[in-house]
Amino acid sequence: MTTPIDVDYPFAGDWLVQNSPADRIPSHGTELFASSYAIDFVPVVGGRSAPFTVRSLFRPEEAERFPGFGRSVLAPANAIVLATHDHEPDHAAYLGIPSIGYALTQRSRIAQGWQALAGNHVILQSGSSYIALCHLQRASILVRPGQHMRSGDQIGRCGNSGNSTEPHLHVQAFDNPNVELAHPVALTFNGSIPHNGEIVHSQLHE
Repeated sequence: MTTPIDVDYPFAGDWLVQNSPADRIPSHGTELFASSYAIDFVPVVGGRSAPFTVRSLFRPEEAERFPGFGRSVLAPANAIVLATHDHEPDHAAYLGIPSIGYALTQRSRIAQGWQALAGNHVILQSGSSYIALCHLQRASILVRPGQHMRSGDQIGRCGNSGNSTEPHLHVQAFDNPNVELAHPVALTFNGSIPHNGEIVHSQLHE
């Protein structure tokens, strides 16, 4: 394993931690695509990502119903933009019973490669490591390859593209610009790794 890199949280406000490497490694249950130390952040308001209703149990929900949809995503470190991908649709969110059917389709997305899982994304180069911020809102990315970023600069907005059951931000780091050949790099956020279920509050550029 390469040396962990410490970064800022790539957002402001309250976000719920899921699939944290502080609780298990590999954090997402797989070592594919250098994802062993990946972490997910779900934007929340009042501690919840969206009202959970009877409808949520049986039907997909529009991503736009979630208060975190469209929340700003920020650069977590001084970096150079390596690559962007910004034309995948934001699909419905799957809670309750619909999430079971959605989970059964994950194998087909894996077969399509990392980009099908990441959806709209930005890859930043920080030193010798690369940081990917994934599942961004379609047509929200504000940066271009080669652009120099400072920590806290806006790069796009939280969406529900790629392999995502509700609007959230997937963050991972790796050691090669080609993620299919890369090894994972561990991340810490302001010196630590938050645990599953923790709501982290960032004042970065609030």
